[in-house]
Amino acid sequence: AGYDLSVNTYSRDGRVFQVEYAGKALDNSGTVMGVRCTDGIVLAVEKLKPSRMMVKGSNRRIHSVDDHIGVAVGGLLADGRQLVARGRGEADGYRDNFGTPIPPHVLTNRLALYVHYFTLHGALRPFGCGALMAGYDADTQDWQLSLVQPSGEAFRYFGVAIGKGRQAAQTEIEKLRLPTKTCREVVRELARITHVLRDERNRDKPFELEMSWMNAETGWRHQLVPGEIVDEANTWALQAIQDAEMEDDDEDSD
Repeated sequence: AGYDLSVNTYSRDGRVFQVEYAGKALDNSGTVMGVRCTDGIVLAVEKLKPSRMMVKGSNRRIHSVDDHIGVAVGGLLADGRQLVARGRGEADGYRDNFGTPIPPHVLTNRLALYVHYFTLHGALRPFGCGALMAGYDADTQDWQLSLVQPSGEAFRYFGVAIGKGRQAAQTEIEKLRLPTKTCREVVRELARITHVLRDERNRDKPFELEMSWMNAETGWRHQLVPGEIVDEANTWALQAIQDAEMEDDDEDSD
C-alpha cells in the first residue's frame, strides 16, 4: 500500500506504478499506427471526436517537429503537445549550434531522456502519452520509425501501434508484407485496419482518420496525406471490409 503515491517509489517487486498508470492513459486513447514502407513512412491516427460539432482538423495528433521529422501522439493530447514543443526546441537548437538538421535518432534519444526525467522526481508526474516518430536522415539516406514510451524507453520499428487497439493493430500490421509495400499501398491498409478495429462500442462514435507520410514524393518532408487520398483510402477500406464479410457469409452458407 502507498507504492503508487509517488513516481520515485518502487513497489516490493520492483514496479513503478505511476509509470504504469501513464501507460494506461496511453492505452485509453485512439489507435496510433506507424509503418516503415519500402519507399518511406506512413503515420495514422484514429482521432476520436468528443463532439460531432467539432471542426475537422481540430486538436491534431500529428505534428511536424522539423521538415524531416514528424510525430504522431497517442494518450493525453496536452501532454503530447508539450512533447512536440520540446522536440521543436531541440531541433531548432541543434540547427543553430551545428548548422545541420538534427538526425532523427538523436532527437528520439533526447526526447526519451526528457520523458524519463519526469519519472525520477516526486514533484513531477510521468507523461501520459507516447510518440511515434518518423524521420529521414539525409546523411545515411535512411528513413526511421521510432516509439518513445511514457517510461522514457525508445525503440525503432518496421511497424508499430499504440493506443486502445494496439494489440489487434500490431497483429494486422505484422500480416502485411512490409518490405514490398509502398506508402500509397500502406495508406489504404492502415485505413482498413482502423475501420476493422473499431468495436461495436465505438463504431457509431465520430472519429477522424488523420494520416501523414514522408517519401521521395514529398521530397522527404513530413506532410499530411492529401485529403483526397485519405478519402479514397477510406472508401477502399470500407469496400474491402464489406467484400471480406460477404466472402465469409458465402463460406458459411456452403
